[in-house]
Amino acid sequence: MTTEHPVQFTSGSPDTVLSPPEPEIVAALAAALALPAGEQRVAVSAVAAGDPLCLQAWATLAELAEAPIDRYAFARVGYHRGLDSLRAAGWRGSGYVRWRDEPNRGFLRSLHGLELAAAAIGEVEEEQRCALFLRQLDPEWGSRAL
Repeated sequence: MTTEHPVQFTSGSPDTVLSPPEPEIVAALAAALALPAGEQRVAVSAVAAGDPLCLQAWATLAELAEAPIDRYAFARVGYHRGLDSLRAAGWRGSGYVRWRDEPNRGFLRSLHGLELAAAAIGEVEEEQRCALFLRQLDPEWGSRAL
């Protein structure tokens, strides 16, 4: 006798999508970036201070920083905050975190910024780890544009 129990198969690694930032944080970040270039870093810093979990703010701070060590520090904060957010979203250390999902971009930008900043300060092993991790998280990473 056969009973009907559907079998669920998964197709590869699961995707994790982070929660998007609150609309007021998105608006504050957009307003900060609309300021003259010389005022953006202070304004984005205020966004990060107001919501330290805003991965987009940390990635932006890394991108705006002039000194490589400052880029490294901001990107590292965004990366570690991002890992915490991924774990809270159910990620268990494997699976995809794709660029095509807008809420993931702050984390991926931070990880990419960490890769670039590590290269700039001579941290070759960390640069290589970040590059590999990006491609593990999103196999299409090299084919997309920031």
